[in-house]
Amino acid sequence: MLATLAPYLTPEAYVEHCRWLDRALILAREAGAAGDVPVGAVVVNQEGTVLAEAANRKQRDGNPIAHAEILALQTASRVSGSWHLETCRLYVTLEPCPMCAGAVLQARLGLLVYGAADPKAGAIQTALAIPQSPASHHVLKALGGIRERECQDLLRSWFVERREKQ
Repeated sequence: MLATLAPYLTPEAYVEHCRWLDRALILAREAGAAGDVPVGAVVVNQEGTVLAEAANRKQRDGNPIAHAEILALQTASRVSGSWHLETCRLYVTLEPCPMCAGAVLQARLGLLVYGAADPKAGAIQTALAIPQSPASHHVLKALGGIRERECQDLLRSWFVERREKQ
């Protein structure tokens, strides 16, 4: 189930969300340049300190679970000393897939902020709504559409370029 978002929709909060999504976009561009789908993720604690950041590494590592969100959540858990990340925010350029949505819920994440919706595999509220499922044990606060155009444009241009090379 999605929780109320009012505290996360103030003008000040929006500026902060944009700042962290901009950082995630830099990471996404790095992933794309290295041959991975351009997705970047940043985990920030309640003090506004970065605990972890990651980019997709699925192709580079030959690892099907090396999604930016998974890698960032793993590092944030190690750095914080706990897998409970309820005071943290995850910023990611693309709506999490079912695997990553499950990881977000398992981490008891405080807030998820993502850029582009994923009509094919988005599992927060687009193709699926895993947080609203009866199987969900965590009330997730999720905010989509921050820096949406930039995130969509990056993904589109990467896939167009990839198709042209093939």
